[in-house]
Amino acid sequence: MQKLLRLKIENLHLRFGDLAPLAGVELEVYAGEILAIIGPNGAGKTALLNCINGFYKPWKGTIIFDGFEITCLSPYKIAQLGISRTFQNLALYSGATTLENILTGRHFRTDENFIMQMIWFGPARKEEIRQRHIVEGILDFLEIQHIRHIKVGGLSYGLRKRVELARALALEPTLLLVDEPMTGMNREEKEDMARYLIDINQLRRIPIIIIEHDMGLVMDITDRVVVLDFGKKIAEGTPEEIQSDQTVIHSYLGAAESQS
Repeated sequence: MQKLLRLKIENLHLRFGDLAPLAGVELEVYAGEILAIIGPNGAGKTALLNCINGFYKPWKGTIIFDGFEITCLSPYKIAQLGISRTFQNLALYSGATTLENILTGRHFRTDENFIMQMIWFGPARKEEIRQRHIVEGILDFLEIQHIRHIKVGGLSYGLRKRVELARALALEPTLLLVDEPMTGMNREEKEDMARYLIDINQLRRIPIIIIEHDMGLVMDITDRVVVLDFGKKIAEGTPEEIQSDQTVIHSYLGAAESQS
């Protein structure tokens, strides 16, 4: 059975003056899969995600999502199309509660206009109830019901990472970009996050692109792996193929293992 292509990147180049974070990167993402992007620091991994969701505008190349070219679209438009992400550095409202942070991810999916929401009358009240019902489902899914009314600034790092993932899910994405979701976590927190990502992929049928440095977890939960080095793709394959690729071993995996 032919797999459904969701995202296609062709000959992507990104330049900042003399610096070229991406140089001719090509990759494809299919429905139902978890694709990992790995590589040493400075390889261009986060730059690639920033191009996909519109934060950076490529110098050359194309990005096609569900048959539409999104190369030059704004982050707002790309989010509306269904691409959501989490960030390497947490991007939450620390003075707001978990519930309030997740609700901010629903603004693309709200039916009532801003004025009706302000007066909270009639249809706007029904819409608010509908939105909260959806968010409660996400709280249950990620097992964070107990912190719904706690300000995220007072939460542990692992829980804040989970709140950010919940906010990304609130967009109801059809493609999820996850940038180093396990950095700074202990082993138990990493295993929990891995389980949630697998559930998102398998139960909610959302394809995921993940950047992660924990190679054990990458090899355990992903379907395919793309390896970047100095802005270029040097390998692509299943986790088993990548682990035995001599180019990858010499340029990245050997160094990663020696640092762990």
